[in-house]
Amino acid sequence: MSGCNKCGEVLRLAISPCPNDTFMFDAIVNRRIDLEGLEFEVTYLDIEQLNSSAMEHRYDVTKCSTALLSAIYSRYALLDSGSALGRGNGPLLVRRKGEMSPLKRIVVPGLHTTANLLVERLFPEIDEREPMLFSKIADAVAGGEYDGGVLIHEGRFVYQRYDLELVADLGLEWERRTGLPLPLGAIVASRELDEEVVAKVDRVLRRSIEFAFAHPDLSRDFIKGHAQELDDKVIDSHISLFVNEFSLSLGDEGRRAVSNLTGITL
Repeated sequence: MSGCNKCGEVLRLAISPCPNDTFMFDAIVNRRIDLEGLEFEVTYLDIEQLNSSAMEHRYDVTKCSTALLSAIYSRYALLDSGSALGRGNGPLLVRRKGEMSPLKRIVVPGLHTTANLLVERLFPEIDEREPMLFSKIADAVAGGEYDGGVLIHEGRFVYQRYDLELVADLGLEWERRTGLPLPLGAIVASRELDEEVVAKVDRVLRRSIEFAFAHPDLSRDFIKGHAQELDDKVIDSHISLFVNEFSLSLGDEGRRAVSNLTGITL
């Protein structure tokens, strides 16, 4: 932690290299907007690394799984902007095509992820869940190493290439049971920062997302420089699914969804 309290000091920022994050943060990282004097040192990590570093309070501002909020809420404040939350955007539980045996041993993109929490709640009979880097899960399931796996990010759009079939859309099942959008990821800021700095980060992030929506082509090279899947249609689908009105502001419905998932009162 930098312990940054005043403008002019560098804030340590950690996000994922996935298109939804790079789309939202492009205007910040590439200084396309007014940053109100803020400076950022950016690190790119996969979601399990982001969650682990949040548990260790390593960054001033960081992406994390919404499911982790209850564990870190005493040290990090949830920003109103930047969340990956919506309808029809959930992780996908998949298996090899044609397999009929019960799912007993599956692979998930991290034990602290919202994806893992959803499996725990929706499929409690699957008690063997092992973590793996999200971009390797489809290959591992296709190769027969596991009975099934949970795909996130770009993987949810291309699983049929691996001869896999859908077992359940965990987001749709969540929506069916709760009537709420699914909160997958959040942006949080350290409570060691001055409140005015946290508010400024929130404003700047919203401004960055608004800029990205207004100028979508400007961020494409930056996004492709970090993405696992370079197909423009996949990138567009990814962004349209995970970056939406809830990313600009959680609003009342978004806060209810986060509270329902985490047990935190917002």
